[in-house]
This record gives sequence, structure tokens and C-alpha cells, in this order.
Amino acid sequence: MTDSFEPEVAAGVCRLAAAYGEGSARPAAVLETYLARIEQANPAIHAFVDLDVEGARDAAKASSRRWTSGLALSPLDGCLVGVKANIAVAGLPWTAGIGAYRDRIADRDAACVARLRAAGAIILGTLNMEEGALGAVTDNPWFGRTQNPWRAGYTAGGSSGGSGAAVAAGLCAVALGTDTMGSVRIPSAYCGVFGIKPRYAAISKEGVTPLSPSLDHVGIHARSAGDCAAVLAEIAVPDPASPTAPLAVLDVTDCASLSDDVRAAFVALVAAAEAQGLLDGSVPLDIDLGRLRRRGLLISEAEGLVAHAAMLQARPDGFSETFASMLRWGAAQPPAKLAEARAEIAAMKQRMEVLIGDRIGFLCPTTGGPAFPFGDPVPADQADITCLANMAGLPAVAFPMGLSSDGLPLSAQIIGRDSEAILGLAERLAVTLPPLSFWEREQASETETPASACPEMHSAPR
Repeated sequence: MTDSFEPEVAAGVCRLAAAYGEGSARPAAVLETYLARIEQANPAIHAFVDLDVEGARDAAKASSRRWTSGLALSPLDGCLVGVKANIAVAGLPWTAGIGAYRDRIADRDAACVARLRAAGAIILGTLNMEEGALGAVTDNPWFGRTQNPWRAGYTAGGSSGGSGAAVAAGLCAVALGTDTMGSVRIPSAYCGVFGIKPRYAAISKEGVTPLSPSLDHVGIHARSAGDCAAVLAEIAVPDPASPTAPLAVLDVTDCASLSDDVRAAFVALVAAAEAQGLLDGSVPLDIDLGRLRRRGLLISEAEGLVAHAAMLQARPDGFSETFASMLRWGAAQPPAKLAEARAEIAAMKQRMEVLIGDRIGFLCPTTGGPAFPFGDPVPADQADITCLANMAGLPAVAFPMGLSSDGLPLSAQIIGRDSEAILGLAERLAVTLPPLSFWEREQASETETPASACPEMHSAPR
């Protein structure tokens, strides 16, 4: 997919660090390449909503000096990062995709952003998302619609749609997102990139606007498994040692709706895994995934109202009716119903632990199909398979497994115990996708997000 990118952009994180080390690239120059790409492509894709250009240039100059002096802080020194808009970036609007928070300016970085800066990373700005992180389309009523870089007029997924789209389009090397029931892995799947949700609380949620504290995870989008691992090494708590038994297929065919393209691509992926000696057997999953996902949605709605109650009362006009009604509905449910939902989620966590046993993890599809057009009915089951890892609190990585017959990315995921181990397996199993040049297509300009829906990007006050 990166063949059509400038060499500095195609390099991602790890190879860019090597280029910095040998002196063939410098962060200040690479930043300007990324800013030029953002200026060219972002009006059509609408991934970034706010930029800190001045701050990024200052950070890039400092990074260049460190690399020149042999004093680089980490392999992330000079890495270009985008951040989902519900994660605080000092000096930029911290909106969580909600209109009522449009004027809230973060006075400090979220803990995960602070760790990135301490490692020398360059924070470019904040990325579009589903309103309040509740949904998987990223057609935001306040901040605009994010296009899928693979096809104009198609969703990039959500709720971290801007993050997945920005990485796929080469607007940043990596991006932070959040994942409550699949919101890092679904955009990664639809946009053809890697996305990891690590173990619950492995990355601090301090400075992250919550949706569901019991299910929320901070995650990472990147164009390779190695790039994901490099970021995790700087901002996450390491996992316990992983079991060494091979992967098994988690057979979801009886409880998830899978398109013919997903089925065919997954069969080919399983054959590749078996040929490499990475796979041993299959474990059937015989639960009602739709019911489980609805239990997670109920908890998210109820906990989301707690998070936003004060602002919803003070600025009801800053919440869409759809989002506000979902929050109010969840909070209005009887305590017994909420308790039942929590009990079912706890039981699923225990069951997943038993099913995995001493295996390194499970291999299964990420979503039942590829991205779909805006305006089509939104599939209710988008998060049916991804929600398992959130409820179990286990690491899960999504990675490309090919293209649909219509030329859109398809994705598999590995759910395991150790982020480093499953990333290593994803690197071996991932299918390399063809080059991507969204903004060179004629239809990009035809479906460009209206200017009125795109907030003016600006530099943060220094």
C-alpha cells in the first residue's frame, strides 16, 4: 500500500528511525513532507480537524538536533503522530467529537501523549472521530465526514475513523485511537492498516474523555506491526510472558455474519498460517455475539451519560439528538438490567480465558465485511467479533488479509495474551495491499467534505 508514498512516508516509524540514524533523512524535512501531504489530501479525506503546525516544527527542529548529535531519545524521536480528538493534546481543542466541547482547550497532554513527547515524537494534531466515540462510521454532525482513503464516499469506520484514515493516507506515521468495542480495529480493517488494542489499562487513560471506563482502551494505528510495537514499547505497560502453544482459529461462522469475500480471504489466511506452522486446530464459538455486543452498548450508553451529564445539562444544543438519546436511554434502564449486562460480560471474560488456555491466541476475522458507502444502512453487527477482546480485556491486533472482489480492504485479527507476541504473528501473516492514491482519483473532489463542515485548522498557542 505504501508504494505510492514518498520514501520518507513509506518508511513508517522503524525504517524512518534507521534513516535518521544514518543521516539520510532529518525530522524537520520529513515534517514538511507530511504537512504538504496534509495540505493536499486532508480537504478530501477530512482526517485531521486541528493542527499544531508551529509546535510540530519546533519539535522537529529539536529532534533533528538530537539525531545529528547522536542523542536521540528513542526510536520514536522524530516520528509523526496524529491523535484522536478525545485524547488531550495541550493547546488544541479537546472535543471528543462533540459540539458542546468545541471551545474546550486542553491545558495539558493526556498521559499517553506526554509519553510520546518524552520519547521525541512530533504531535501533528487531532483527528476526526464519531461523536462521543459511540458509533463506527465517523460521519460527525459537528466536525464533518471522514472519507475512506480507498474509496471516496465510503466510511473509514469508527469511532477512530480519522485515525485509521490518516495512517492509510500517509498523513501521519502512526495515530492514537480509542477502542471500546472495536473502535481502533474497525477503522484499521476498513482502511487497510494495522490496529492494536492492548491489554486493558496497558496504556493510561488519563486525559482521555471516556465513553465507557470499564471497556475503553487506548490503541494504535500504524502501517506495520513493527511500527505498532515501537509505539507500544514507549507508552504501554508490558504484558506478562505469553504462552507458547500455537494459534487456533476462533470459529465464528455460526454466530457472526461474514461476507463471501471475508470467508474466502480468511480461508486463504488460515492455509498460509498452517503452512508456516503457526496454527493448530479450531475452537468453535457458540454464543450470541449480537446479544453480547448489545450488552456492551448498554454499558457504554449508561457510563457515557455519567461522563457527559454535566455538559449535556449545560449545553444540550451541543449534542446531536441521536447521541443524546442513546446516552439517556442507557441511563434510564433498570439497575437490574445493567447488573445483568455486567454479569454477562464478566462471564464472557472468564470464558475467553478458558478457551484460550495455553495458546498464544485466536485467529478470526475482524469484521464481517469491508467498508460500505455513506447513506447505506449501517450494519448493526460491525462490532460483533471485535467486542470480544474488549470484554475480556485481552490484546487484539487487526491486520490486512487482502482485498474484496470490489477492491476494498479485508482484515483479520489475533486475540491473545501478549501484545508483542500477537504483533509478531500479524507481521508474518499480513497480506501486502496494493498502492493507494486516494486524492489522485477524480471522484475524490466530487465527494469532498463541504468546507462548512471542516473547522479551520490552526496552530496551538505556544
